[in-house]
Amino acid sequence: MPGAVSDSSTLIHLALLGRLSLLRDFYDEVLIPPAVWKEVVEQGQGRPGSREVEEAVNAGWLKIESPTNQLVLRLLKRDLDEGEAEAIALTAERGIEMVLLDESYARKKAAVYGMRKTGVIGLLIRAKLEGKVFSLRYELTRLRQDAGFRISDTIYREALRSVDEDPTEP
Repeated sequence: MPGAVSDSSTLIHLALLGRLSLLRDFYDEVLIPPAVWKEVVEQGQGRPGSREVEEAVNAGWLKIESPTNQLVLRLLKRDLDEGEAEAIALTAERGIEMVLLDESYARKKAAVYGMRKTGVIGLLIRAKLEGKVFSLRYELTRLRQDAGFRISDTIYREALRSVDEDPTEP
């Protein structure tokens, strides 16, 4: 199981679903940069994900690590928010296999650097394929309704097809 670096959105949405532990199941090492810690735990105190991420760091399976290449960070921060920029920079510096991002522009930027990327939908698909969740439809519906996560109908149907769930059922 290789490692991953996560941005805020993936952590928050997995926590909202009660599925943050999927990261521990899927990756040997999960890192977050300081800007993600600040956004989720410090600024997000009392909001979804804050307590769960703090507990994961205290338990030692989620680790805070700073990127050091200031030039790369400055370049990334021109186009991305601080957490996304730090996550991509840390992934590049450490040679980590996967970066966890949900925002499409950040995903495109990671692709420019040749990085493998996934987000909360990809993680839920993997969880379904590995038998860690019973119904992807249920998880995606909760993600849309409870977490306010925007999923186009096309992506919703494609995700369901990818795990052999009928995309035409309500």
